[in-house]
Amino acid sequence: MVDEPLDNLDRRILHLLQVDARGASDTAIADETDVTGTTINNRITQLEEKGVILGYNPEINYEAAGYPMRVLFICSTDLSRRSEMAEQALEVRGVVNVREMLSGEENLHVEVVAEATTDIKQSTEQLDELGLQLVSSNILAEEHVQPWNHFHQELVGEPDALSDRESTEK
Repeated sequence: MVDEPLDNLDRRILHLLQVDARGASDTAIADETDVTGTTINNRITQLEEKGVILGYNPEINYEAAGYPMRVLFICSTDLSRRSEMAEQALEVRGVVNVREMLSGEENLHVEVVAEATTDIKQSTEQLDELGLQLVSSNILAEEHVQPWNHFHQELVGEPDALSDRESTEK
């Protein structure tokens, strides 16, 4: 968790990284934000150290990579074991994503990528062996993702000029 709230510069950096993390060099972000590359580098390092930026992951077209099967398993487990089961599910062959739901019966969503239905069957068996109750499964056709667009919006009442912290980093 962050010790202090994000300011406009932090939010703009996060937005630009979401739009294109690979192409967003310190210099390119500096040009967009009107601060120095050093300031951007320092801010990104701080955001990483605070756990705001967790990593940089490529978006994969699994079908183009030879893995046309994508299945979303809706599972149930005891709420007290949900995090433990999520970690164990990540070890199952083909699992690329596990989402923990806050509450309810269908509290783990497990995404599996595979080359063929036989691979999906193997993953299903492994999830069952973990003790997860498989409620339903759905073949995923397409996924549409976009950057969260509120990072770049300024808060009402917040000055447009650089804050004291930003001006000292220049």
